[in-house]
Formats: sequence, C-alpha cells, structure tokens
Amino acid sequence: MVRIDGEIIINRSADEVFDFVSDERNEPLYNPQLTLVEQVSAGPIGPGTQFRAVARSGGRSVPMLIEFTVFERPVRLGSHTTMSSMITDGELTFEPRDEATLMRWSWTLRPTGALRLLTPLVAWMGRRQETAVWSGLKRHLETQ
Repeated sequence: MVRIDGEIIINRSADEVFDFVSDERNEPLYNPQLTLVEQVSAGPIGPGTQFRAVARSGGRSVPMLIEFTVFERPVRLGSHTTMSSMITDGELTFEPRDEATLMRWSWTLRPTGALRLLTPLVAWMGRRQETAVWSGLKRHLETQ
C-alpha cells in the first residue's frame, strides 16, 4: 500500500475549483495522460457518480472506473478508482484562502498483481504524477 499526500494553492475560489474538479470530464484539459472520460451514471454529479476513463500509461491504454464516495461541495471530494493493476481511494479538500484555494490530496494506492512487487516505484511515480496533474489544473484555471 502506498500513501500519497500533497497540496497546492490555486488562485481561484473554492467553489470554482471544486466544481471544475468534480466534473471528471474536465480532467483531460489539465491531465494529458487521460484520453477519455465519460460519466456513466445518470443524474447530476454527486455521491455515487461514476465515470469511465482511459489513461495512457507506458504506451498502452488503461481503462478505469471512478466513483465519488464523498461529495461535500465545496470542501471535500472523495473517490474510489479501480483499474486492472491498482485500486485507489482518497480525498481532495478545498480550503478558501482569501481569493485562492488551498487544495490538498490524500490517496491510498493498492497495487495488485505483479505491480505489488514494484511498490516503491509506484510510490515515487505516483507522487510525481499527482504533482504534475494538480500543477496542470492550477495552470489551466489560472489562465482562464
């Protein structure tokens, strides 16, 4: 099991950051590894909403299913993500800071199968990837 935590300040309101992030269909705009995201559950986005996504990893497509487990607008967003080689659970929190938002992430990654043997590498890559993804979000939102 791997734990990944981090934080970033985004110069947008917590409402705006939460709303943008909670619509997973926006993620390809700031995460170039995602090639497809679609909402597969009916109704408005909230607890239990599911998204199907496809990421590029090592030159191959990796399908995943993302389900929101916590949806407390605009302060907490939790999710459970399953893919063939890993299960990820965690939360994002959104804390107003004047005109900006302190966004924190906390994920627990559970590699499965052969990937369990590479847990230290998964931890290193996961930390790097999360920093890159949320830095991309910051750039995207701050240039809009």
